[in-house]
Amino acid sequence: MNVVTDTGVDARVHPSPNHGPRAQDAPIDMLVLHYTGMESAELALQRLCDPRTEVSAHYFVYEDGTILQCVPEARRAWHAGRSFWKGEKDINSRSIGIEIVNPGHEFGYRPFPESQIDAVVRLSKDVCLRHDVLPWMVLAHSDIAPDRKEDPGEKFPWNRLAEAGVGLYVEPHAIVAGLLMQEGDRGQPVEALQSMLGLYGYNVDINGVFDEKTRHAVKAFQRHFRQEKVDGVADHSTIETLNLLLRRLPTFSV
Repeated sequence: MNVVTDTGVDARVHPSPNHGPRAQDAPIDMLVLHYTGMESAELALQRLCDPRTEVSAHYFVYEDGTILQCVPEARRAWHAGRSFWKGEKDINSRSIGIEIVNPGHEFGYRPFPESQIDAVVRLSKDVCLRHDVLPWMVLAHSDIAPDRKEDPGEKFPWNRLAEAGVGLYVEPHAIVAGLLMQEGDRGQPVEALQSMLGLYGYNVDINGVFDEKTRHAVKAFQRHFRQEKVDGVADHSTIETLNLLLRRLPTFSV
């Protein structure tokens, strides 16, 4: 039975015991999207509601567009894990987490059905409007934990959210031959790349060394914004797409 939930879209309550208090005075200013990454929706929902797993999310979206609310928005769901964005490490205290049913890379990653994306768009827009979530704070799990996570992955249509006014999106720059940076490279161009990634929010060390941490951040960026090729190599397309994205930030101009 549909009941009144936190969200203004149709949702059913399916409570998870896995939540706690948000950190004192922490604003809800982030939206984090995940895929379930399990063989079935049923197994994923069981895991999110099993107290032994200590994981949960506020919302769960089936492939047919059905939405469940598992944790009240006022509570701190346990979806982000060890993560970082724009200097913040307790992402769970500041975010709403949405789990989107998809088997993920391990169990047969596939495109997200239209009905599911329509539901995610409606839900995300509602969350962002009610909590004043800024576009650059609408994130993939892979953005905030690039060394651990791939979700919701390179098949997720972020442009569909942007068309509804949710998140930032730019048309990716075309992939062309040319100079590139990759793991092991050093120098000022690498430092500039790291500064750009860090300015957007990624957890990188600005040290002029294209290290593993930088490679993870580049892959996460590609997974979100340059989905055609996700390889962790900072080619011309990746750098120009990042440049275009940064131009959309109110505090950055070139």
